[in-house]
Amino acid sequence: MVKRKKLFLVVSLLVILLLLAACGQKPAPAPGPAAPDKPAPGGDLVMALLSDAVTLDPHTGNDVPSSNVTYNLYETLVIFDKNNVLQPLLATEWKALDDTTWEFILRKGVKFHDGTDFNAHAVKATFDRLLDPAIASQRLFLFSMIEEVTVIDDYTVRFKTKFPFAPLPAHLAHNGGGIISIEAIKKDYEEMAAGKKPGSYLSQNPVGTGFFRLESWTPGNQLKLVRNEDYWGQKPKLESVTFKVVPENLTRLSELETGYAHIADPIQPSDVKRVASMPGAYLHRKSATSLAYVGFNCQKAPFNDVRVRQAISMAINKMDIVDGIYRGTAIPAVGPIAPGVFGYDPSVKSIPFDKERAKQLLAEAGYEKGFSTTIWTNDNPARIQIAEYIQSKLREFNITVTIEVMEWGAYLDSTGEGKHDMFILGWSTPTLDGDYAMYAALFHSSNQGKAGNRSFFKDEKVDELLDKGRQEPDPAKRLAYYREAQERLVDLAPMLYLIHIEDLTGVSTAVKGFDSTPARMFLLKDVYIEQ
Repeated sequence: MVKRKKLFLVVSLLVILLLLAACGQKPAPAPGPAAPDKPAPGGDLVMALLSDAVTLDPHTGNDVPSSNVTYNLYETLVIFDKNNVLQPLLATEWKALDDTTWEFILRKGVKFHDGTDFNAHAVKATFDRLLDPAIASQRLFLFSMIEEVTVIDDYTVRFKTKFPFAPLPAHLAHNGGGIISIEAIKKDYEEMAAGKKPGSYLSQNPVGTGFFRLESWTPGNQLKLVRNEDYWGQKPKLESVTFKVVPENLTRLSELETGYAHIADPIQPSDVKRVASMPGAYLHRKSATSLAYVGFNCQKAPFNDVRVRQAISMAINKMDIVDGIYRGTAIPAVGPIAPGVFGYDPSVKSIPFDKERAKQLLAEAGYEKGFSTTIWTNDNPARIQIAEYIQSKLREFNITVTIEVMEWGAYLDSTGEGKHDMFILGWSTPTLDGDYAMYAALFHSSNQGKAGNRSFFKDEKVDELLDKGRQEPDPAKRLAYYREAQERLVDLAPMLYLIHIEDLTGVSTAVKGFDSTPARMFLLKDVYIEQ
């Protein structure tokens, strides 16, 4: 009896010791894919994209492929959230001190990729460079209203504008205002002093505060970003992102279908059903603020005659493009501003589709027998289809159109230099404000050329209305200026306003958390790959 009691006590003691030991151990991780709030193991997101970045300097480029990379490398003072509401980023708070003075309180403890401190001096250096005429920034139109940036202390900075400008915080959310390391800015100026172009250093050595940093870039092939392990906030879930240049549409689709790429962009409207039927992928659709348009070179005959521009606008049935090329993933555009952007006015009337009136206008302009011209586009399949459609329709008016397809970088350079007759491009409005949609690039005469006004359009009344619109603090008065400007821009037809398109992206079902902004910027910070 005594022996049994001893044995019972020994066994009980062993059980207690085992329980105590178990309590001191960490529980084993749950099996299955990584939790959404942690980096997924081996998380290299591979993106098959139509075009390569042109530059990684946020000041000397103004194209979507470049911006989609720099959006992850540099951060702005403020940022739009998914509901298009401004939120703090590198600035924690801001306020207007008077009609022309804004004060921003900056975030502390932030480091640039080169290990230097983010502070008010870096903010001033960034905007001083952006406003420097020697840089000739293609983003200057966004910030030309800034007169001076003043450092109050290490973490307080003030912006003085030349006139009251209510949308300034929205403009500062644009990635053209990404803050750059002072040391990197100095090195870029040093290379300029040695005879190189502005941005030569920064394009190859981008130094921001972003959650990714550049690891490598082989232009025309691929670019790789890796996670910034010293990022001040929540680190991205992905370990890296690879931007692959895949110009061929069918190859991009194949890479998505076979798993060689996690994301394919853009998806052509004709391939929507194919992507939707892929077992391992889905179609991401996003309503955008973008405008697809045909620009006319208003300084070259015959497009220096408004009647010719109006006639071509009347000769094209936009619904043919919406239904036939975009398969219902777009809406016809009336003018330059998309629905959802401040300044859009549904009362503005479009130039109608009217073939007979188009013939009359051409005859009045002296082109009853037609003429020969060219239309340029980059290697976007949908844009090539638009060019072919316009070519076929204008043939009915004895207008012979030759299509020229160009590589993206050369296309931007050549249209910026005004070498074209007609061209096809798109424009989005990331600030969600009519100032960006009209003044900030496309129509104000001060922005002719690479800044965005590739139509080389100039009209004193439009300039006056856009100047008043950006300087007027009263929203109702601004709307009135923008309505009048739109009506005049429709009538003068510096471009054929085609459609507002949906952004179409093919995404692997293994990719979680993917989204994009209305301006076609990929939101990659919260993305992870489910293993």
